[in-house]
Amino acid sequence: MAHCVTPLTSSMASLGCACRFFPSATTRAEAYSLPLLSPPPSTPRSSLKCLKSSPSVSPLFLNQKFQRRTLVHAPNAGGVVRSPTCFASDPDQLKGAREDIKELLKTTFCHPILVRLGWHDAGTYDKNIEEWPKRGGANGSLRFEIELKHAANAGLVNALKLLQPIKEKYPNVTYADLFQLASATAIEEAGGPKILMKYGRVDVSGSEQCPPEGKLPDAGPPSPAAHLRDVFYRMGLNDKEIVALSGAHTLGRSRPERSGWGKPETKYTKDGPGAPGGQSWTVQWLKFDNSYFKDIKETRDEDLLVLPTDAVLFEDPSFKVYAEKYADDQDTFFKDYAEAHSKLSNLGAEFDPPEDLKMGMKIGGGHEAGFFN
Repeated sequence: MAHCVTPLTSSMASLGCACRFFPSATTRAEAYSLPLLSPPPSTPRSSLKCLKSSPSVSPLFLNQKFQRRTLVHAPNAGGVVRSPTCFASDPDQLKGAREDIKELLKTTFCHPILVRLGWHDAGTYDKNIEEWPKRGGANGSLRFEIELKHAANAGLVNALKLLQPIKEKYPNVTYADLFQLASATAIEEAGGPKILMKYGRVDVSGSEQCPPEGKLPDAGPPSPAAHLRDVFYRMGLNDKEIVALSGAHTLGRSRPERSGWGKPETKYTKDGPGAPGGQSWTVQWLKFDNSYFKDIKETRDEDLLVLPTDAVLFEDPSFKVYAEKYADDQDTFFKDYAEAHSKLSNLGAEFDPPEDLKMGMKIGGGHEAGFFN
């Protein structure tokens, strides 16, 4: 099993098997494509009514939905009523997938790359485009070779390979849900906050629906603050959310052979865990806390990575207000991070059942299958 030890990519710094949200450099991920299969001939046409993707959807690799009777709370009716509801993902399978992801994290240390996978699938969203899936966002498109080959996604094929056995075991969980479930679970299992998530994201059906390249942030742009705002404002995020999400760099490391950033090895990474090497942002780079902000503020340790887009958090007047607050108060950071992560995970997604359905089923932690208020 491959070892993944970097986080959210930093566009900035591709962490081979780990990184964070930001793109990596120019290295391209190896090809990883899955064939599209047609539903078995025995599948009645009526059972495909729920599908928003092509009828030639693969029952394993694409958007498999199912009809299921579930309990829906009707507060105005004073009780509970039964109603047929079409789900993009099976709540029971989501729960099982979450437990398997937790076991995967224990053996592969792949928290960072799973966070990065979820972020990069959602981070292509453009609030100025209304039509789904042209608007990008959390729709499972990152499973296709054409998008995996984007420079920012270098190495994410490894994350997909780690999750593929779980996808095969739980075929009624969409890729879009699986990516976001893995990302949130990785944060929580690394000691981070509980993230209130909702599920039911619909998958795109083909590679022609993938977003164009260039939607994710760079690590060393000429004007770091302006660049971060250009990218994140396009998603509908604000300065507080930019800084809070940047704090996920507390996880992972950057490898120069993949991103062009960082040292080949430091005293904090030479012994792993997982494959040794790279340069981390923090000393305990598999622990989610507020040390990222503390370490940038102090800038005393040359073995810790500080990218231009990291340093600007304490240089830009608006960003600095939040960065200083998070360096001093981990509880506030956790609260703001959890809210920002939850918001990011929903960007651009099309949900089934629709967002106005007032129901939810706990699958553990802060996770719910379905929707909630």
